[in-house]
Amino acid sequence: MYIFRIGIMSALKKRNLKVQPYKVGPDYIDTSYHTYITKRKSRNLDSFMLDDEKIKYLYLRNSKDADMSVIEGVMGLYDGFGIDINSCTSSYTSKILKAPVILVIDGKSMATSAAAMVLGYKSLDKEIDLKGVIINNIASKSHFDIVKQAIEKYTDIEVLGYLPRNIEFSLPSRHLGLVPTIEMNELEQKFNHLAQIIEEYIDVDRLIEISKSEDIVSSFKPNLPKFEDITIGIAYDKAFNFYYWGNIDILKDMGVTIKLFSPLNDKNLPYCDGIYVGGGFPEIFAKELEENKSMREDIRRYHENNKPIYAECGGLMYLGDSIVGKDNEEYKMVGILKGKSEMTKSLRRFGYAKGSALIDTTISKKEDTVFGHEFHHSEFITDEECVYKVVKERDSKIIKEWMGGYQKKNTLATYLHTHFYSNLDIPINFLNKVVENK
Repeated sequence: MYIFRIGIMSALKKRNLKVQPYKVGPDYIDTSYHTYITKRKSRNLDSFMLDDEKIKYLYLRNSKDADMSVIEGVMGLYDGFGIDINSCTSSYTSKILKAPVILVIDGKSMATSAAAMVLGYKSLDKEIDLKGVIINNIASKSHFDIVKQAIEKYTDIEVLGYLPRNIEFSLPSRHLGLVPTIEMNELEQKFNHLAQIIEEYIDVDRLIEISKSEDIVSSFKPNLPKFEDITIGIAYDKAFNFYYWGNIDILKDMGVTIKLFSPLNDKNLPYCDGIYVGGGFPEIFAKELEENKSMREDIRRYHENNKPIYAECGGLMYLGDSIVGKDNEEYKMVGILKGKSEMTKSLRRFGYAKGSALIDTTISKKEDTVFGHEFHHSEFITDEECVYKVVKERDSKIIKEWMGGYQKKNTLATYLHTHFYSNLDIPINFLNKVVENK
């Protein structure tokens, strides 16, 4: 289904519209495609980590100078956290933002049954503004005509077009999904071609017409302290590029200067007062990370000098002693944490979780709760003491508990990705730690 989300964005961008992209839920790879196509940073709208007013605030803030906003859903329209259709679902996000919904369905081997499918989506929650349908996997124009007539007769929902079966368009993928755009070349031609396909089979003019939404307001007003003369170094390259852009926005709003650096290519750290290492694919680039010995040693010295470091997921893997790749080769990493990361055959952790701090950490105080998301094909094998009790809940019941996160000196490394807007104390605690050790 990624053809639709990036195809529609490509078609709108090709019309010289300023398109602001969003993604429902936690995701870094899809948002990298949005950003590449629209040339505007894609933002995550995640109602597990963000309350309604914060979601509206982020939407309004980032859409104010855009001609059109496109919000890509997560999974199916009503799929979210558990079975509650108002828990972290695309449908719920559409209601928060009063945004019209364009539904994409699979029409393969269907005729009038497609109308029953659309009617089910329409009737399950009558509060959503279902404005149009696009059909995938259509065998021929005559097949489309039958499906279109059936849907419009029995549901009164407008059909905007379709895509034929076996469209010649694909993007490479690996264990966590599509390969991020930062690793790929010659994408512009691919997306231009996709925009042409979308324009041929989908009524983009009509899609724009029916996408007008009601005005919304947000009561959320961030009251953020200012930090002077603080520079944060952020690891950003092919190995580390999984960040919520809202996290970087909030640091800038607090007066922080951001310096990007590459653990793959830069020989030394830039001058900075604190380091943030996000997630990514260090296992894919483990050999190159090992070979950049001067950077690894620089980060190790930085830690030994009590400078604050915050690392998430891939960042945790990088700060350990080593990574064992899928080739079973072991590669040396920074060595702040005693232990090694081993790749697993399937997802080790997947989904929303809450971490309760057992001690003060670089981003939280003892007993604080950090809301986040884990999604990784690795396990960190270590005897280091954990600093978070992590729980996964579903429908208000705890279904899993585990220990995670490691604090050494002023370094915190955890598999849990968090959105700083979930709790404004997170970036404040981090920057206070930076000031204390400047």
